[in-house]
Amino acid sequence: MYDYIIIGGGIVGLSSALHLKQRNPNLRIIVLEKEAKIARHQTGHNSGVIHSGIYYKPQSLKATNCKRGYEQLLRFSAEHGINFDICGKIIVATDKSELPSLNNIYQRGIENGLVGIKKINADQIKEREPFCSGLEGIWVPQTGIINYTDVSKKYAELFIQAGGEILLNQKVCQINHSGSTSEIQTENKIFITKYIINCAGLYSDKIAKMNEDVDVQILPFRGEYYNLKKEKEYLVKNLIYPVPDPNFPFLGVHFTRMIDGGIEAGPNAVLAFAREGYTNKTINWKELLETLGHSGFQKVALKYWREGMYEMYRSYSKVAFTKALQKLIPEIQKGDLESGNAGVRAQACNRLGDLSDDFLIFENKNVINICNAPSPAATSSLSIGESIADLALKRYN
Repeated sequence: MYDYIIIGGGIVGLSSALHLKQRNPNLRIIVLEKEAKIARHQTGHNSGVIHSGIYYKPQSLKATNCKRGYEQLLRFSAEHGINFDICGKIIVATDKSELPSLNNIYQRGIENGLVGIKKINADQIKEREPFCSGLEGIWVPQTGIINYTDVSKKYAELFIQAGGEILLNQKVCQINHSGSTSEIQTENKIFITKYIINCAGLYSDKIAKMNEDVDVQILPFRGEYYNLKKEKEYLVKNLIYPVPDPNFPFLGVHFTRMIDGGIEAGPNAVLAFAREGYTNKTINWKELLETLGHSGFQKVALKYWREGMYEMYRSYSKVAFTKALQKLIPEIQKGDLESGNAGVRAQACNRLGDLSDDFLIFENKNVINICNAPSPAATSSLSIGESIADLALKRYN
């Protein structure tokens, strides 16, 4: 019998487990992870950016957790010797039509308490990124880079040292409730617990629906990256972002210096043909048909079909991808890019076609479901884990 079973060994699940164990060492807690390693999916496939919180709606869960989690992450990483670099980034407007949106982002950053951000002109952009072309920009000194798999491994190590358990290769197939306990069946074991915390990421809606009828569907959007060839890395010093399209819920292709070396360029945002579809050749027909048949997705597709078609075209056309990057760095050529990594974002959507713009948590008697935790969840992981522990311990106490 366990006090808590956490489903999902990504950065949010591991942080939640660690906080629970630290708050009450006597609790019996286990993390069930379906893969052979932790942090295999969203955690291990992101670009490693430490987000400042400049984009998020003030007082939203994203804004408050990013601000608190940012400081916690820096302290934790410094304490445990995890390499990170607060290098800053610039957000660049390349067209006059983007200037109102740039100003809105700046004002949101001020509202979110970011100190030291400043508007910069074309010459000041060149001072920070000599090969970047833009009319105006925002300098965001808080932004940094890190390896979130390394962070997750440290969470796991500390959790195990405190007496917690992590069991790998445990895909959850069924959940049954009986009175004050729940039975979790995996492909090869049965576990009994008092409480469940669902941090299953790309499959969080599936786990949630094993417990209750919730109006949420995970839509998998793949983000594909190119890497700059070694001899072209001089074109980017740190991080360069465009002004995001206010009519499209993604940030647009950008340049990111990686903490372990190299420069990533991307991502685009295309519908993945499988929840773990990291290439356009990976197709899970059952999952794809579930996505296409969901009324919410159909409404999203109708609303964003132009943007979606362009993103898909860019996925198959390196020339089109290069052209998008040239808006920020005109010197970039197709031959400067080589295939890089890809990640899949678990985007929650309801039946009406509303894409969740914030972290999404559903609770019932003995289950806490975290059903939308995209960026900046990794930056915010310690804060989210702390909040989840608070919710969980209220039930236990």
